[in-house]
Amino acid sequence: MEEKVKLQQISKDSVSEIVVDFLKKKKETDKIDIAMIEKQTDGWIVRGTCPIDLEGHKWAEGFTVSLDLKGKIKNIDFSLL
Repeated sequence: MEEKVKLQQISKDSVSEIVVDFLKKKKETDKIDIAMIEKQTDGWIVRGTCPIDLEGHKWAEGFTVSLDLKGKIKNIDFSLL
């Protein structure tokens, strides 16, 4: 009889916390707005916005962060809104 070992998966709240903590350090801001957290077969996709300062002007920057099922960040994409 074979036993299947389940991978320990992280929760939606944990995914949000990982992304917010990472972006707070990377972007040096406390204002990170999560718009969507989507679970996929191979991991998680988190989308949202954070403020940036371009030559004294405030802008919003969108981000998409991909994480694997264990919560490790695989890819980050930023775009100016």
